[in-house]
Amino acid sequence: MSDKKIIGLIAGAGRLPFLVAQGAKQAGCRVVCTGLGDNPDPGLAEGVDYYEQVPLARPGAWIRKLKKQGVTDAILVGKVHKDKLFTPWRILKYLPDWRALRIFYWRLRKKNKTDQVMLQALADELACGGIILQDSTKYCKEHLAAKGVMTKIKPPADIQQDIDFGWPLLKSIAQMGIGQVIAVKEKVVIAVEAIEGTEKMIARAGQSCKKGAWTLLKASKPDQDLRFDVPCVGPDTIKALSQNGGSCLVVEAGKTIIIDKPETIALADKLGIAVLGY
Repeated sequence: MSDKKIIGLIAGAGRLPFLVAQGAKQAGCRVVCTGLGDNPDPGLAEGVDYYEQVPLARPGAWIRKLKKQGVTDAILVGKVHKDKLFTPWRILKYLPDWRALRIFYWRLRKKNKTDQVMLQALADELACGGIILQDSTKYCKEHLAAKGVMTKIKPPADIQQDIDFGWPLLKSIAQMGIGQVIAVKEKVVIAVEAIEGTEKMIARAGQSCKKGAWTLLKASKPDQDLRFDVPCVGPDTIKALSQNGGSCLVVEAGKTIIIDKPETIALADKLGIAVLGY
């Protein structure tokens, strides 16, 4: 039998599951992946040691498949739209198992159904089944944002004033659960992220500020749980900023993952966008 440490990967969409799998394998782990429905990229199966698709709303199946492969520790990463997870009525579409129903009708009963609360309830249910969620940045720390300017392009003085103005406001908004991203221009907040997501919010900010040169600030929640829902930016973020007049991206150092960090930073330099960790 192999002496390799076994790590489970519960994967949604996007590049982050690939980065975690790559980092875990480089650390000498055997990566056992359960893909959540049709969310993961089909190519992910080739980047792990074992892959099996599991139904989205059946965490009991996740647990069984992982435990069968000897998994006790797992990482949950990748995008799954909130309206697909444990929401009333819509959940019936996904034929939930008893664990999914217990999460929604017992663990979440009389609680505010925010992302953080829902994911904590999911983590608690997985733990009851013997699967313990780990820090999702554990195997991809080289992609975390560093403190200071990460691009060759540096923000001018007026942009720094917008950063100093906007950051305390953003942290207050994040604490209230309103959003984790704002856009600022000349000490005026021109957009706040809502349920539509960062890229659509960037487009909205561009429509509100036609003259461009505005700053996007993205922060973690004050009680950010690194087991899930870690803020991410990447090439798509940079492209969206370039297309909508944004000139600077500010993220929280040590708590934000920059997807494919070297490539993203190089793209930002190419498109004239300063990126810094605050």
